[in-house]
Amino acid sequence: MVDRPWSPKAQPIGGQRSAVGGQKHQTPMLKNYLKIALRNLLNNKGYTAINVFGLGLGLATCLLIVLYIFDEMSYDKHHRSADRLFRIAMEVQNEKWSGMPGPVAAGIQTDFPEVKSVARVLKFSGFDRMLLENWNGKVTRPFYETNGYYADSTLFDVFTYDFKYGDARTALKRPNSLVLSENVAEKLFGNADPVGKIIRVGLNFGDFEYTVSGVFRANHKSHIDARFFLSMQNGDMGGWVASQNNWAMNNIFHTYVRLRDDADPAAFEAKLTPFMNRHGGADLKAMGISKELFIQPVTDIYLKSNIGGEIAPNGSMTYLYIFGSIAVFLLLIACINFMNLSTARSEKRAKEVGVRKVMGAVRQSLVYQFLGESMMLALMGLGVAVLVVELLLPYFNNLTGKVLDMFAEPAFLYWIAGITLFTGLVAGLYPAFYMSSFKPVSVLKGRLANVASASLLRKGLVVFQFTVSIILILGAIVIGQQLSFLQNQHLGFDKEQKLVVPFRNAKATANYHAFREEVLRIPGVETATSGSVYPGIENIEDLPLYAESKTIHDAVDTHFATVGDDYIETLGLKMAAGRSFTKEFTGDSSSIILNEAAVRELGYNLTSVIGKNVFFELGGNRRGLQVVGVVKDFNFNSLHEGIKPYALTTSITDKYQYFIANVKTSDYAAVLASVEATWKKLNPDIPFAYSFLDEDFQKNYEKERRTGTIVLYFTCIAVVIACLGLFGLAAFSAERRTKEIGVRKVLGASVSSIVRMLSGEFLSLVCIALAIATPVAWVGMRQWLQGFAYQVGIQWWIFPVTGLLAILVALFTVGFQSVKAALMDPVKSLKGE
Repeated sequence: MVDRPWSPKAQPIGGQRSAVGGQKHQTPMLKNYLKIALRNLLNNKGYTAINVFGLGLGLATCLLIVLYIFDEMSYDKHHRSADRLFRIAMEVQNEKWSGMPGPVAAGIQTDFPEVKSVARVLKFSGFDRMLLENWNGKVTRPFYETNGYYADSTLFDVFTYDFKYGDARTALKRPNSLVLSENVAEKLFGNADPVGKIIRVGLNFGDFEYTVSGVFRANHKSHIDARFFLSMQNGDMGGWVASQNNWAMNNIFHTYVRLRDDADPAAFEAKLTPFMNRHGGADLKAMGISKELFIQPVTDIYLKSNIGGEIAPNGSMTYLYIFGSIAVFLLLIACINFMNLSTARSEKRAKEVGVRKVMGAVRQSLVYQFLGESMMLALMGLGVAVLVVELLLPYFNNLTGKVLDMFAEPAFLYWIAGITLFTGLVAGLYPAFYMSSFKPVSVLKGRLANVASASLLRKGLVVFQFTVSIILILGAIVIGQQLSFLQNQHLGFDKEQKLVVPFRNAKATANYHAFREEVLRIPGVETATSGSVYPGIENIEDLPLYAESKTIHDAVDTHFATVGDDYIETLGLKMAAGRSFTKEFTGDSSSIILNEAAVRELGYNLTSVIGKNVFFELGGNRRGLQVVGVVKDFNFNSLHEGIKPYALTTSITDKYQYFIANVKTSDYAAVLASVEATWKKLNPDIPFAYSFLDEDFQKNYEKERRTGTIVLYFTCIAVVIACLGLFGLAAFSAERRTKEIGVRKVLGASVSSIVRMLSGEFLSLVCIALAIATPVAWVGMRQWLQGFAYQVGIQWWIFPVTGLLAILVALFTVGFQSVKAALMDPVKSLKGE
């Protein structure tokens, strides 16, 4: 029997082929797919432009965020045996702390054979910047340099640094040796090899000579953001460091271990607390405390550690999750535009699909055809994305404080390719399978199957787009409100118009009183004082204070500042009882001023505490201080933390680390010029540096401010991409209902009623999105606000305001197309009937 064309046994054109034939036709078929895809895109320029621009914005945003995440996740990954490096940390009275007492490192090296090497890194409070000078017979201008750390000679046995000059194995073995970063070395010595050269390091209590023993390249990122390392065996702090043999006090040594390859980290961690009790039990008992030791993988510290005494500001894994989620959602929003517009146009392409199937095309080839179109659009979007990223990268770097380069990391090119492929597949899969499923008989008769389900899906995807956009809008509003609250919240002192000058040189410190007297003569300077610290900067100085008739076991951990005369008046602190420190009282070396929180926790009464004594123990000796005043509670730290016990003294530590002046003027330039001239007259060889207290305090919220700005920018991009898709859908909806609109107008429908008809569907979807987004955003932002002791609260009015904003944006987007369709001449729209 001869097969007829309609016989079930007949093979369709493009169906089964021999292996040779299939191979022969692969290339022409691929070229045909690409040619048809390009032709379809060019024939629908508006559709193509919307998709390319939307995909380009989504890809650009995603690439920027991935670049940022790459950089943030690269910290401490370069060290050899990085998975064997750990920091020893502790928990005391439910507070986790990153530093250790001085003798812990040596004890670990002795007691634990599984430890290959151990090293300490030390950053002193008040040593935030040091004065460096090339001291090799050349006339050089000294300069302040930040991020200098004291380190054990074993530092480079634990951590891996790429040395440009010198030998890492011996770099810190000699006393008073110093290792510079490449950038600092160039500032001091140019491009010459500086090994063996002398540098003078200026500190508050003297100038000390160090010999350069190495230069490391700053080509890797570490949570220890060092620009130079000084040997812990030195002539300035070395004697004090060597004297640290108490296992309970001075928890400022960041202690790192490198375990042997066969060591079990969990077993090592389990032995640390018994080790502490064995060696430091007597010291801990004398202090009335206990310590639980634990380990932190070095590779986790930057993103996952946020405990007390961190050696430098860390990043946040939470924020990376937030940014990564934003990237994914923005890319999905862009892909949804393609899916919605493709399915909306399916009626136009239905006959094309039907004809192809009648001519013998199998579903697989149609899927390839439509996926080819989406991949081509994704590639075109990638071109737009690369251009946008290159244009925006300088601004993004300025915003994030980084130096990101899209082509610096070869692995990132694979991510670009992967994200583009993902975008093309996600955007094209549903339209490809949906349109390739049309049945030839139905579509050629003008009937489409699954139209209702496709329309429902489109509506669901629009709801998803605007849900994400509204969540981002709500998030940006709450973050902005919280930052504004932090900036304007009264802190219990006056942070405005406070000029701060750091003293980082023994000569400058010796000239303090002369400098203060001359500055006080400058018009606009009302009061001036000094202190070991000031509000808004890190303060690790604390004392375990206890009241009369109590013991060290009842001690209250109390942070303190050592201050000069008029400290309280200069900062605008308010006295609750007693008096402040002024020059009228010369015998205040054994006096103390407490804040209200300290009075409460010590068990005293505010009305009777004046004249009482508080005690602390130092070096085994009990010392007493008489309470002469109580200052009202104030926020010495950022508003991430609540108010804690605090004290002011006059003699425990160096009170001449910072000069603080209360300035009341409208001409800051003139005051600064006069202060600088006074400084140069008294300290001609020392550079003048200054800051303002309010700006220093706001630096505590830099992470939140950066996050808020990034979220705001990406929110705008999300809204733009969502509106692009809505604009396209509105255009196709108006085009599809052209004849209906013409009939309605002929029957007397007004322009406004037609606009309401066309816009109402989309506005209802935005309202559904608002209903979904509101509880999600509320829960998410409540969680974010938990990181602050002082919160602005989420006010009810932001939800209707955000909803109104979203509705207005949607109305503006679809309104143009609706009005355009409503104003069309019905004669033209009905001429085909």
